[in-house]
Amino acid sequence: MKEMNEEEVVDPSHPRYQSLMIRKKIADAGVKGMLADSAMIAHGRGEAFDYLLGEQTLPSAKDATREVAARLVNAQRPVLSLNGNAIALAGQDFLTIASQLGCPIEINIFYRTPERMGALLGHLKLLNQKLGLDVEILGGIPDARIPGLEGPRGACQQDGLFEADAVLVPLEDGDRCEALMAMGKDVLVIDLNPLSRSSRGCSVAIVDEVSRVAKNLIQFIPEKPSVTEWDNNKALQNALDHILETMSNKFD
Repeated sequence: MKEMNEEEVVDPSHPRYQSLMIRKKIADAGVKGMLADSAMIAHGRGEAFDYLLGEQTLPSAKDATREVAARLVNAQRPVLSLNGNAIALAGQDFLTIASQLGCPIEINIFYRTPERMGALLGHLKLLNQKLGLDVEILGGIPDARIPGLEGPRGACQQDGLFEADAVLVPLEDGDRCEALMAMGKDVLVIDLNPLSRSSRGCSVAIVDEVSRVAKNLIQFIPEKPSVTEWDNNKALQNALDHILETMSNKFD
């Protein structure tokens, strides 16, 4: 008997179909050696917040995405800094975004090993070729360090993250976000947790699921929106208010 894959097992009419397929992307990337063992735990934490948001892009998140698009378009040296989960979930779309901006992608991962870096670099390069793009993919040969970060996670490339003036960092950890801010960069975060250090400590936080954000950025970047006087705390409070309202009125 033919073994059925998960797409065949899960009916597309299932109310959590998209969520289940996103989980499968993480699982598949793990099998390919692209992710750390804790990747699914990190994804599950974000998925819990997305559930509280109603698995939708809030108006405030869409506004934040437009602001991020504006800052990337207006930056002199923008860079997309991607970790394993971001590449697994939206690598193809981030390549499209980098092509729109004419900027590099730099792979920066928390648990850096030669095997994982090789798998991630190979995956992005294959997608790059498949899409017919010529996006520069950095991270394999670090030659600079983020000040204040010890160990492998402080490694970066001089002509990428180190010299960037604006950095898009999906699913970033708080320490690296703070270190990048201390370098004077415009740090643009995608994080479903409005209470995280990354969300609270960055220039602009998009409280939304990473693959939805990537598709919205592809739409907004060609419009070349204008940079505004962004109030990050107000946007985060809006997301929290929505979560609280959803929870408090659930059984009314």
